[in-house]
Amino acid sequence: MIILRDGEFDATSTEASIVTIGVFDGLHRGHQAVIAQLNALANELGAVSTVVTFDPTPAMVLAPTRAPLLLATLDQRLEGFEALGVQQVRVLTFDATLASESARHFIERVLVGELRTKGVVVGEDFHFGHNREGSVATLREVGAEMGFRVWPAPLHGEGGRWSSTLVRQALTRGDLEAVRNVLGRPFILRGTVVHGDERGEALGYPTANLAVATHQLLPAEGVYAGATIRERTWWPAAISVGTRPQFYNHGELVVEVYVLGFEGDLYDSMLEVVFSSRLRDQKTFSSVDELTAQIDRDVVQTRQIFEKSTPEQAQLLRWMLGQRR
Repeated sequence: MIILRDGEFDATSTEASIVTIGVFDGLHRGHQAVIAQLNALANELGAVSTVVTFDPTPAMVLAPTRAPLLLATLDQRLEGFEALGVQQVRVLTFDATLASESARHFIERVLVGELRTKGVVVGEDFHFGHNREGSVATLREVGAEMGFRVWPAPLHGEGGRWSSTLVRQALTRGDLEAVRNVLGRPFILRGTVVHGDERGEALGYPTANLAVATHQLLPAEGVYAGATIRERTWWPAAISVGTRPQFYNHGELVVEVYVLGFEGDLYDSMLEVVFSSRLRDQKTFSSVDELTAQIDRDVVQTRQIFEKSTPEQAQLLRWMLGQRR
């Protein structure tokens, strides 16, 4: 997959494109349907399927205090595009200059000038350009002048529209089944393993403390069963998201991952953690022994859930590795 970025090299495509535009946070089932339409049209018309996306997201620049936390990093989005068969991605740096660009100038500069657009696939409610002045009507009007077509992308969903907002709402209440229904797969959290206070090791369950991206949304506080992957091998993982109330009155929110059966040094490595099932809420126990006994039960449940999820693990491996598999 070709990635065209600002400032790194000439961002002009060498071939004509069929384009879709958006943030695509989480790459949920609605996004996947739009990309499937994009790929089909590109194949039919002999063009390159191209996604135009933004980093940072427009909301983080235009309304940073109200911008939603993100479901995935940019790298995860790019890997997801590749797994879905997208041939090219134009990553635009969203800043004050881009925010002030008129819709028409954006079309001329990016869609026509850089990407040689033969067609655009967007939803009927799509808006872009300064103060969201551009619409599907704008695209159709300019497209008629400049020789590209516009195809509507229908709304997709079951009893409502699939959206990143729905995923965020479900994730913040710990409803992993609802998350899975909209994403079409479990939620995957990516982070770097950092040093913690080593309390887990003292309890007999050494955990990997995960440092995540600044604007990353986390699941609701609780204990979860899941999995992680090391060298293309799946390992069961018991996951804690919380403030460690057993030891701190007002601790910071941390993600701790106990990888069952794994022996080795994970420090400074990137870890991808799959959230499969919510086991319980966070709570304070009357003693450390009671806490340890509960962790024992959490680990047993985690292993049982992991052993039933082999087909899903194979599907996720294909998704996470994309065309690199």
